[in-house]
Amino acid sequence: MHRDECVVMQRLPVVFCALLLASCSSATGPSPFPAAAEATSALRSHPTTGAFTHLFSFDGTDGKEPDASLIDVDGTLYGTTYGGGAKDAGTAFKISTSGAQSVLHNFKGGMDGALPVASLLNVNGMLYGTTVNGGGPSDEGVVFAIASSGGESIVHRFTGAGDGANPYAGLTDVNGTLYGTTAGGGTASQGTVFTIAASGAESVIYSFGTSSADGATPVAGLIDIDGTLYGTTAYGGGNCGSYGCGTVFKITTSGAEKVLYSFKGGDDGSMPSAALTAVKGTLYGTTVQGGTANDGTVFKITASGKESVIYSFQGGTDGADPQALTAAGGTLYGTTSAGGSENLGTVFAMTTSGGETLLYTFKGGTDGATPRAGLIDASGTLYGSTSLGGKSKVGTVFSITP
Repeated sequence: MHRDECVVMQRLPVVFCALLLASCSSATGPSPFPAAAEATSALRSHPTTGAFTHLFSFDGTDGKEPDASLIDVDGTLYGTTYGGGAKDAGTAFKISTSGAQSVLHNFKGGMDGALPVASLLNVNGMLYGTTVNGGGPSDEGVVFAIASSGGESIVHRFTGAGDGANPYAGLTDVNGTLYGTTAGGGTASQGTVFTIAASGAESVIYSFGTSSADGATPVAGLIDIDGTLYGTTAYGGGNCGSYGCGTVFKITTSGAEKVLYSFKGGDDGSMPSAALTAVKGTLYGTTVQGGTANDGTVFKITASGKESVIYSFQGGTDGADPQALTAAGGTLYGTTSAGGSENLGTVFAMTTSGGETLLYTFKGGTDGATPRAGLIDASGTLYGSTSLGGKSKVGTVFSITP
């Protein structure tokens, strides 16, 4: 079993864990998780550059395992942690760029949300987000709102079935209306795209899995390009056997969906689990599996669906299992949750043609380990988090200047 498959399984509710385990053992045709023995390229060595600064170490009481990218609101950073806090159900926090941190909300489970793994969204000074679990008897997750000074309210509680279930991704604002994805629920129980108003009025505009070639299990957020939404699904697409290697799709705000590309596994990549980013009209993304060494890829795709892999991670001193990308000044920046000299993850820069530079290798001490979140660019400095490592070994916030 591939390392990031294990990570995703740890973050999925029991029903999805069972599905993924079944896909490893009973899917017909090629496995959706290609064997590492397919690697054909020599390991690559890159110089390590970039001014790295440890800003903050979580200790559990203030959160642990931050899995979501930070956001910048007027020079203050905001984020979530998957666990920790007063009830060990996760937190929402703010942190200055010098490392002064405070908890805005401790999630409680029950009718409150639990286990946030998505970034927050700032809409007119109010922060909106999702939790994977919590929300009441169905425990299918929530959409919440929180003031930048604290004070949380539940906007919507998911109920599963025809409604969505278990939102892993954050929300996207399109002209004042919020859109998001759920990994489960919907008419085929393979995930949804939903829309929600700040007042809490929610509706599912698309259910995945309605055809054999459709995507399934979206765990990443959407991006808006001129009023059309683009996203990825971790599974589905009609290739790689019963469960598929994942897709890139587009969908209108009224719910008209089209699969732009179905991943093929092997050198092409599989399991896209992060949101896309756009550079001059071309979309870029990552797959956590596949590529020449089965350590993940960076790919590009046009709005019409023409896809190509621009980089295959090689593990070893190179990174492995790439997370979300961010674009700054025409350069792509990202993290890998594994690989590097200590196999604890890296920070990298990449040109849009696939030229990679390793900026930092995590060592597992106070600097952190295993980044599962992407980076943000704030005035030329990149900020990110690690899910492990730090003084209490439960995660950090860091900055790096390329």
